[in-house]
Amino acid sequence: MKAERIPLEELTGWRRDRGTGNLVHASGKFFSVEGLDVHYPEGPVSRWAQPIINQPEVGVLGILMRRLDGVPHLLLQAKHEPGNVNGAQLSPTVQATRSNYTRVHGGRPVPYLDRFRSPDGRVLSDVRQSEQGSWFYRKRNRNMVVEITDDVAPSAGFRWLALPDVLDLLSVPDVVNMDTRTVLSCLPPSVWGDEYAVPGRSRHDMGEILSWITQRRSTVEIHVERIPLDRVSDWRTARGAISHETGRYFAVMGVSVTASDREVGAWTQPMIEPTAPGVVAFLLNWFDGVPHVLVRARVEPGYADVAELGPTVQCAPANHDTPPPYLEEVLGTPSGRVLFDTMLSEEGGRFYHARNRYLIAETDADHAHPDFRWVSLPQLTELLRHSHYLNVQARTLIACLYSVVREMAAAR
Repeated sequence: MKAERIPLEELTGWRRDRGTGNLVHASGKFFSVEGLDVHYPEGPVSRWAQPIINQPEVGVLGILMRRLDGVPHLLLQAKHEPGNVNGAQLSPTVQATRSNYTRVHGGRPVPYLDRFRSPDGRVLSDVRQSEQGSWFYRKRNRNMVVEITDDVAPSAGFRWLALPDVLDLLSVPDVVNMDTRTVLSCLPPSVWGDEYAVPGRSRHDMGEILSWITQRRSTVEIHVERIPLDRVSDWRTARGAISHETGRYFAVMGVSVTASDREVGAWTQPMIEPTAPGVVAFLLNWFDGVPHVLVRARVEPGYADVAELGPTVQCAPANHDTPPPYLEEVLGTPSGRVLFDTMLSEEGGRFYHARNRYLIAETDADHAHPDFRWVSLPQLTELLRHSHYLNVQARTLIACLYSVVREMAAAR
């Protein structure tokens, strides 16, 4: 795959709507870039407007699993995306929007799609989950894991990989893509097995956690309105891209793509390009021998239900004049207490070179804050059986947490 930056004005098959200035595809499918007006009185910024991707379609993120000698193996694809920093990354068996798998583009069919549209195996996980609420407007994808028993030969570009090996690869920068990480996080306890089990009592019972989330969703005042892209204040179109007048946050830019291993061989599209890398982190503490992570009831304008549980820290430090809560503690954690630390890419189909430093840092501090709660790994796993409780950044960190949980338990 080859992706070249081009001015938005040179996109083919896309146009700026005359009435709104929105970036829309000629087919009326795929996605659009629109404007969003946000009023959030209790937030660090009470009012702002921004561009946002509106992609109302629910895509499929599906992984086929089978057991070889008792070890779960996952069928993953080495897939190129135009926004990837390094070409191919490990993606799910199926990673496709509705427009893609219904072949609006007129290209080749998506391999293995029927295994998820009409599963002939055991469905281990099937849940709709959100994506980035700051860049997507109410975006959801169907996260699925289907266990099969028949011998499926991998097509070109696909390979069966053992689950422990995939977890090890999470510590290698930019290898396991965001979509694989979110599906991994949704695996049920029956797949992880006893060696990943965390016995013991959680600090707060599940009823308390659910009540806290519901209270935040019921009492937070946030007003979100879709507006024409032409009416987004403090953003400007210059040099073929749309960017904030401060130079912070992100830009909307264009790419021209040629590819030999995709459903179509060439296309152009708009993408979101962040201006700086982010830091995404869990603080982890042990209570009664059980690891707990500090989650935040995080409000983002693109969420379908006001708030979702996010990491302890989720920010691009360069965008903040004052450090967000716990950022300095995370970054100041002694190296011996950093359990996980890797740069990972976000979704390369819509975001251009979007990378975050993912961290899990141990602490002895017992933090108490109304926006934060200590939640155990079994409770996180239970919440992931349901939609819209944990945001996509937290789901990545949960997959990373599983990659170190065996070593954590053995060390104690």
